Amino acid sequence: MRPSGRTLDQMREVSIETDVTKHAEGSCMIRMGDTHVLCTASLESRVPPFIKGSGLGWVTAEYGMLPRSTSSRMRREAAAGKQGGRTVEIQRLIGRSLRAGVDRVALGERQITVDCDVIQADGGTRCASITGGWVALRLAVNKLMKAGDVITDPLVDPVAAVSCGIYAGQPVLDLDYPEDSEAGVDGNFIMTGTKKLIEVQMSAEGQVFSREEMNQLMDLADKGVGELVEMQKAATSA
Repeated sequence: MRPSGRTLDQMREVSIETDVTKHAEGSCMIRMGDTHVLCTASLESRVPPFIKGSGLGWVTAEYGMLPRSTSSRMRREAAAGKQGGRTVEIQRLIGRSLRAGVDRVALGERQITVDCDVIQADGGTRCASITGGWVALRLAVNKLMKAGDVITDPLVDPVAAVSCGIYAGQPVLDLDYPEDSEAGVDGNFIMTGTKKLIEVQMSAEGQVFSREEMNQLMDLADKGVGELVEMQKAATSA
């Protein structure tokens, strides 16, 4: 039995609330159980120097956790003078995951920055950030298209992510913190709405795993991402 009482293939309760900030071109609050992430998308009429003049757009991301998003207060990274390695790794993952679903030619020479701020953490913050980040990105692009600044939709496929792992010897979907901290195998699966893989991060955390177990986790991820994509579409269709 999972600590939460969920079945092996059951997601936590997920909600996506859109337009939660006044100024950002796209924003949402995604809640996956007790993990809550504020995602905003900001449009800029410039691109990084390395693609300037290429006609290509750019999507990038920043990620951070608030000091009391966890059980004890963390020091702000700004106070330390630099970002930690985990933060840098996660925000790069978010950026390249979102770019995988973008036609950068159709976007044109502009940049969209997706900021993901973890308000409360209970496992799966990077997956929630990617899933909510796409919603914020979708809303920002909708404004570009409504204004006529972009003619062809540059978002070719939704992007969502979910964690899966082996807990107490069983493959489970969407790990919360009690499961994540005790899982023998932990994985993050980033996929498109058409079930194409963008990135898979899997590691043994105290026990090795078989090909069969990996396939079971892939099947769970496929189910979870499918449910998340439907929620993304529902949140952005209004």
